[in-house]
Amino acid sequence: MLRTRLQFGLMALIFAIGVGLGSGVALAYQVHMQNALGDLNAAYHQLQVAIPDKAGHRVQAMSLVSQAISQVQAGIAAGV
Repeated sequence: MLRTRLQFGLMALIFAIGVGLGSGVALAYQVHMQNALGDLNAAYHQLQVAIPDKAGHRVQAMSLVSQAISQVQAGIAAGV
C-alpha cells in the first residue's frame, strides 16, 4: 500500500512538473521510463530499510540506484 501511495505521489509530481513546462508543449507519456523510475524508487526504499551491516555493499547499491534514478529522470526530461 505504501508503494502504491509513493508511486501515485511520484506520478502526480511528474505530471505537475510536465504541465508546468510551458503552454503548447505536448508531453509523451513514457510508460517504460515511468515504470523504471517507480521500480528504482521502490528498490531504494528497500535498501534504506535493509539491515545496514553489509560490508559497504548496501551503501554502494544505494548510491548506484540513486544515480540510476537521476539518469532515468534526465531521460524522461530529454524525451519530452
